[in-house]
Amino acid sequence: MEPITLTTDRLCLRPLGPGDADAVYEACQDPDIPRWTTVPSPYTRENAADFTGRICPEGWRDDTLYNFGVFTREEDRLVGSMGLVRLGALHGPERQAELGYWTAKEQRGKGFTAEAGRAVCAWAFDSLGVERVEWYAEAGNEGSRAVALKIGFVMEGTVRSKIAQTGTRRDAWSGSLLPSDWGLSGAAAYLPYPPGVPG
Repeated sequence: MEPITLTTDRLCLRPLGPGDADAVYEACQDPDIPRWTTVPSPYTRENAADFTGRICPEGWRDDTLYNFGVFTREEDRLVGSMGLVRLGALHGPERQAELGYWTAKEQRGKGFTAEAGRAVCAWAFDSLGVERVEWYAEAGNEGSRAVALKIGFVMEGTVRSKIAQTGTRRDAWSGSLLPSDWGLSGAAAYLPYPPGVPG
């Protein structure tokens, strides 16, 4: 897919590039980011250069990862990274993707990540035809869960042994966002269980 840019009232979401490597490197020095995400630890300048210069562009080109750098519109400051991952099911009958994100420490608590997440999910529904967006976070990651709830995700439970990190398997919280959660219709009819319950 050709990379695109999304905008909200306060944010610009654009594909990360080599010029963003320093900002990504600085943000990922916060130990909470590798603690709760798949970001390598320790996070080196080489990791940042590879992520911004190779992984992100290849993801768009190969339809494996649609990742955005989230920036403030007024100051062009990095807020975080957000993307649709696990896109294998996007192009088949499942029409699913997973939303992943991290937020720079100094940008937390401002509502930026939820604002960006709503923009990415709206784009996924409207332009990509996604019929289910999934969210996972290690059980106990209250910050990520709070953001997912603000976006509109419905919590579905705890998935045992979902996340493998540093040689340990950990439980994950899971949630989903459907077009119908926002009053939108999907291409396929949704039949919730038990039958007759609005979805």
